[in-house]
Amino acid sequence: MKKLKQLGLHPEQMLADLPAFMNRIICLADEIGISLSSYAADHIALRVNSQDIALELHQAWLAYGTEWSQAIINGRPIVVIGFDKPLQVGEWTIEALELPYPNGKTYPQQGWEHVEFVIPGNAMSLEQLEQSISSIFPALNWQQLADQGIKVKASSPAGEHERLPNPTYAFKKGNICIKLHSHSLAAVITSEQQDKHVNNNN
Repeated sequence: MKKLKQLGLHPEQMLADLPAFMNRIICLADEIGISLSSYAADHIALRVNSQDIALELHQAWLAYGTEWSQAIINGRPIVVIGFDKPLQVGEWTIEALELPYPNGKTYPQQGWEHVEFVIPGNAMSLEQLEQSISSIFPALNWQQLADQGIKVKASSPAGEHERLPNPTYAFKKGNICIKLHSHSLAAVITSEQQDKHVNNNN
């Protein structure tokens, strides 16, 4: 815990920094041309550079919630912890924390990295998700984002047993990232657990 505090990564320190981080998320959303106040902030994610720190954080955050899942995604474990008491920040109630273990990439800044929002549309592919985003946020100009220094990345991350496709668009500028998808993390984890149950019964 001492090391976490020295790095400013102890959960108490990170929770104290949460309002400022969400303000940066709101500023990025304004720059992108999207208003997220009507949509659920599904989960919040952090990034760290070392396995030791990830292990310490994993244990430290378990004091605030219950481990919902641990899945290998893109070759590394990603832990999801559901908060006993959801985080209330601004207009949003955040139910879960995503903690990816490092995969060799070094982040210039450790700590909060993105918030993922659920938008309507039930998209099952990246094409459907792009259509949903464009329809819901008509002010978003995809072509101008690169000129604003905003990187856009489309992905379809999936755990081994996930049945529910969850295409995702990430909008990143500096150390701040907003991700949009159509299915909550809780729904994706439920689909994974159902698949395991089916496989175990076969």
